[in-house]
Amino acid sequence: MNDKPVVIALTDDHPNIVVTDGFHITKPIGLSFKEPSYYHFKVACAITDEQLLGGFFVLAVLYLLGFFTGIFILKLLSFTPILLFLFWYYLKRKNFLRLVRA
Repeated sequence: MNDKPVVIALTDDHPNIVVTDGFHITKPIGLSFKEPSYYHFKVACAITDEQLLGGFFVLAVLYLLGFFTGIFILKLLSFTPILLFLFWYYLKRKNFLRLVRA
C-alpha cells in the first residue's frame, strides 16, 4: 500500500476532486479556498475491515453448521455476505470509494 502523500498544484480557486480506481468513481468534492492551504484526504472503501471480518465469520459459521447438520439451506445462506459485498462493489459503484478528510 502506498501511504506517501501526493501533492497536486492547483491553479483554480474552486477545484473539484474525483478519485477513481478505473471502475469506481467518487462523488466530486468541491474545494473552496482563497489563500494557499493544504487539504489532507484519505481514500476509504464502503466495506470496512470489521464488516469484511464479520462477513467471513458469518459465512464460516453458517457453512460449517450446514456441513455438520446436513441442512442445505444453511450452506446456501452462507453465501449472503459474498452476495452483499458484490452488490456494494458492482451496483453501488458511486458509493464504493469515499474521499474522507484525514
